[in-house]
Amino acid sequence: MKTLFIGSVKSGKSRLAETFVLQTLPRYADKPYYLATSELLDEEMKQRVVLSQQRREDRFITLEEPLKLMASLKKCHNTTVLVASVSMWLNNMLHHQFTEARILQELEAVLLLPEDLVLIHNEVGLGVIPDNDLARQFVDLSGKAAQLMGKHCDKVFFCSAGLMLTLKS
Repeated sequence: MKTLFIGSVKSGKSRLAETFVLQTLPRYADKPYYLATSELLDEEMKQRVVLSQQRREDRFITLEEPLKLMASLKKCHNTTVLVASVSMWLNNMLHHQFTEARILQELEAVLLLPEDLVLIHNEVGLGVIPDNDLARQFVDLSGKAAQLMGKHCDKVFFCSAGLMLTLKS
């Protein structure tokens, strides 16, 4: 099963996705994986990661991989994988100059894997059109990725104010 949690920054999507994974995981299953995609480029980002780690405690097996999503997912067997986040992965791929076609191709391949995946993604298309080319490229890519995930996911939840609204079930 594939599940998408989408919402703005600080909408509660990570906490809601983590709770979803832990509540829906069969009792006999192995501990779920948490695939962290953030690159720790500054102090503020490092602090965000520390808070996330503290919230998760030891309930997940954490893997850190900013670029090689498919290769990392192939290492995860017999349990659910929470990918946090697709947005950061897209950002990293653009930063490392991967083409949009290559990025979307890899994302679609990930969505076709047999593993149970829970994906977290920032909804960035509800604001104004950015004033620079790279930001516009990210917003457009993010929207295309969201549509692709919405198509392939069995469940989609929109998160806002710490609540989730079912878009697809």
